[in-house]
This record gives sequence, structure tokens and C-alpha cells, in this order.
Amino acid sequence: MIKRLRSLPLRSRLALLVAAAVAFAVAAVSVTCWFIVQGKLYDQLDADLRKATALTDPKQVGQIREALATCTQTPREGGFGTTYSQIVTADGTTCLFTNSYGEVKVTDADEEVMQQSSAGEGILRNGTAEDGKALRVLTVSLPLTDQRTQARADAVLIAAVPLDGTQSTLNDLALLLLLVSGVGVIGAGAAGLAVARAGLRPVDKLTEAVEHVARTEDLSVRIPVDDDSEDEIARLSHSFNSMTSSLANSRELQQQLIADAGHELRTPLTSLRTNIELLTRSEETGRPLPEADRKALLASVKAQMTELAALIGDLQELSRPDTGQHAGRTQIVAWQETVESALRRARLRGPELTITADVEPWYVRAEPAALERAVVNILDNAVKFSPEGGTIDVRLTAGTLTVRDHGPGISASELPHVFDRFWRSESARSLPGSGLGLSIVARTVQQAGGEVTLAPAPEGDGTVATIRLPGAPVPPPESSPDGDGGDGGQG
Repeated sequence: MIKRLRSLPLRSRLALLVAAAVAFAVAAVSVTCWFIVQGKLYDQLDADLRKATALTDPKQVGQIREALATCTQTPREGGFGTTYSQIVTADGTTCLFTNSYGEVKVTDADEEVMQQSSAGEGILRNGTAEDGKALRVLTVSLPLTDQRTQARADAVLIAAVPLDGTQSTLNDLALLLLLVSGVGVIGAGAAGLAVARAGLRPVDKLTEAVEHVARTEDLSVRIPVDDDSEDEIARLSHSFNSMTSSLANSRELQQQLIADAGHELRTPLTSLRTNIELLTRSEETGRPLPEADRKALLASVKAQMTELAALIGDLQELSRPDTGQHAGRTQIVAWQETVESALRRARLRGPELTITADVEPWYVRAEPAALERAVVNILDNAVKFSPEGGTIDVRLTAGTLTVRDHGPGISASELPHVFDRFWRSESARSLPGSGLGLSIVARTVQQAGGEVTLAPAPEGDGTVATIRLPGAPVPPPESSPDGDGGDGGQG
């Protein structure tokens, strides 16, 4: 049964749940109402019976005395305003009154009332007459108020009224409540189904959108959402729209990366192919190239292989996901040592330049190799764009690294694009490089929790690159004492 319910659509389960809840509530209210009405009707009957048997009329008292003295089963005149009334003595003799239509069956409870020494409230019960009719019966003991008679105290007065009218009313009420409950349950089920359909309509749209994306891989699908709505469905729709938008942007970036990588790889591969074909053709035709040309071709092939390897390395670096997976490789790094190592490499690449450095101790948490590569890329850019005999100023203080060159600088229109992948300024397209260096710098600095900026130099010539990383001028106690970010920096 539970498995069958789980196989139903969600709106059907909601409709059944609403119908079941309403059915339970209606049933509880109906049963309570029926018992309340039954109690009220019985209370009214009981009040009438007690009023009729109050024995406040002297005539009724006289009739009782006479009946106790000479009681037979012959109907007698008088009565107590009830359909059934009789007196039963201890020896089982029953005296019927003229307004009776039959004899009420005597039970053990009636006989217990005979043992009471004084008149009390008596007992109320449901009983039956000899003709089979259902009765509401009141049995009270009769006191002996006149010692001159032969009456005894062990006699009871039994008064009863038929329950036909009361039971008919209760049956009609039960039928009415049953009909109302049935209509209410059916209406509740229909209303629950309508509410479920209305409430799940956004879910249907979301399902259709997901199925459409799965079928067509079209990530441009968006679900219309009311901006003022803050319910769960609206939040789910907003999340879906954000997810598809992010996936679409990611796919676009991947496609752009592939296209740009293909474009960048085509140039060195074409040059390599041309040079290798020249060398091969000279060997096949038996016309060796002059030694100088051969050395130039081999040097070109070597340079192109180096450029190709660097480009592939940059692409591998950028292809790493922007997640916390790099956190396992981070450690406490002495940034000043990383900068000094990068400065040594930069001086080898620009021996004609003057590179000044003012480096203060600063310890950061980062991936050592990636951080050094980022600093090397910044210095390489400064070396590349500096004029011959120029000066590069490097300063590291309080966690801020600034690299200032005296090259042509960057225009204001180009600044927003300097960290884009494969982007190169007009002045840099004739120079070696792939346009990925600053992208790698931005990615590395972001993963280390810092920020990087490029801006024109204050004096108007050259560019200032600034990297800010959080850290401290001294290593934390758990790091290794040599300051190189050893195993202790993993804590």
C-alpha cells in the first residue's frame, strides 16, 4: 500500500493527504456532535421522567398507597405523565396504570433500587417493553409514609418513555453528518488537487525546463519568477536560473578558452612545421642548407618548442578548477624569499636593465610554486616592456608588492582587460607571449586571499603592478623555522 502511494504523482499524494486530513477532522467533529446531541436529547428525556416521578401531587401519592395495598396487573387509573408507568413490589407483583401500553421488563438494577430505605434519585437506563420497543427507563424506590397500610418499603416505581423519536432524530442526524462529511471529504480532495496543481505549476515548469536542458543542452532556458515572491518555489526557480546562467557562462568560457588556445597554438605549430619541412626537404633533395641558416632554423625550432611548452604549461595552470582542491598544497611561505628568487630570474632575462629592490619580511599562506610563478610573470612583464637601459623598482612592505616599470604604460581603455585570458595590448602583440601570464597571476593571488591591480604610474610613464596578500611579518609558531613554508605550515 505504501509503495503504491509512493508511486503516485506528487499532486495526487497531496490531494489524498488533504482529503485524509479533512476526513479525519470531519469524522471527529461529526462523532463529537452526534454524541453531544444524543446527550442533550437523553438529558431532556431524563428531566421529563424525573419531573413526572417527583411525587409532589397528593393524588399521585394516594394512588401509590392504594396500589401498594392492593396491587394487581390490571391497569389502574392515574399515571405519571409517561407512556409506561408501573409499580413493582418485592414479591414481583406488577401494578400497571391506565396510561401504560405494556409492561417494562424488570432488571437486576431495578431490584437493587428496592433495597433502598428511602427515596433517592433512582437509576436511569435504556430498556425494552414487552412489545419490544426501546425505552428510556427511570426506576425510583417508594418510601413508606403511612404506617397504617400494609405497604412495604421494598417496592419501586418504574416510569419509561419510548426512544423511537429520539433514535429517529439521532439516525437522521447521523445520516446528515455522514452526507456532509462525504461531501466535505470529496470537496476537500478536489480542493487539495486544485491547490496541489496550482502550487506545483512552477515545479512543472522547472521540470520541463530541466528536461529541455537534458534533452537539448540548451542552457539559455530561464524560468520566469516574480521578483516579489520569496517562497520556496521562487527560491528554487532563482537557484535554477542562477545555475543555468553559471553553466552557460562556464561553457562559454570553456569554448572561448579552446578557441583562443587553438589560435595561440596554431602560430608556433605552423612555424615549427615550416622550419621542420625546410630541414627535411634539404635532406631529401641532397641540398644541405648553409651552416648559418641551419643553425638559425634549429634555434628557431628550439625557441618555438620553448614557447609551445610554456603555452601548454599556462593552459594546464588555467585548466585547474577554481575550487578548494589547491588548499592541500598551501603552506606558510616566506614571500620575501619568493620575490628574491623571482628577482634573480628577472635579472638574467634583462641584464641590460637596472632592477632595484626593497624587500621586507612577510609570511603568507599560499602554494609556493604558484606564488613564485605569479611574481615571475609580473617581473617578466616589467622586463618585456621596459626600454633598454631602463629601471624597474620592486618594493615589498607590509604584505604589498609593487613592481614599477618605465615602459609605454597601459591606456585607460585597456586596463579592464589586462587580466583576461589571451588578451594582449596592441603594443604587446609583436612581442613573445600568449596573453595568459596576468590571468595566472590573478588566479593565484585570488586563491591566496589577496588582490592584484595594474595602474598607470603616477609620473605618467610606465605601469605599477600591485599585489596585496594577507599575512604577518613573522611566521606563525607552527611553521618551520627556516621560513620556507615547510611541513609545519600545513597547520
